[in-house]
Amino acid sequence: QVQLVESGGGLVQPGGSLRLSCAASGISFRVYTMGWYRQAPGKQRELVAAITSGGNTNYADSVKGRFTISRDNAKNTAYLQMNSLKYEDTAVYYCNAKRTLVVGTSNYWGQGTQVTVSS
Repeated sequence: QVQLVESGGGLVQPGGSLRLSCAASGISFRVYTMGWYRQAPGKQRELVAAITSGGNTNYADSVKGRFTISRDNAKNTAYLQMNSLKYEDTAVYYCNAKRTLVVGTSNYWGQGTQVTVSS
């Protein structure tokens, strides 16, 4: 059974920092691309950051220079360090594990963790 469990969300003031964690089980973690997505009320879910099995990263323009995605294959965990948080970063953040093969794509989601940026 595949599980992605996010943690680390919460309430933070503008300019503050949070670190999200995504603990994976039931998959060969090291071969998956791990991603963080977010969904604000009334908006579509959007990609925030992703890191491939080889360690290549990409970020949404809105978070470049503020957020950092990383992974620890020994702990089967992905992280999202969020600095200089803004009001518009408020959303539910979801962890995603994706692996694309010739035979098809495996795609898993966590349950989400709320991040609220407010003074």
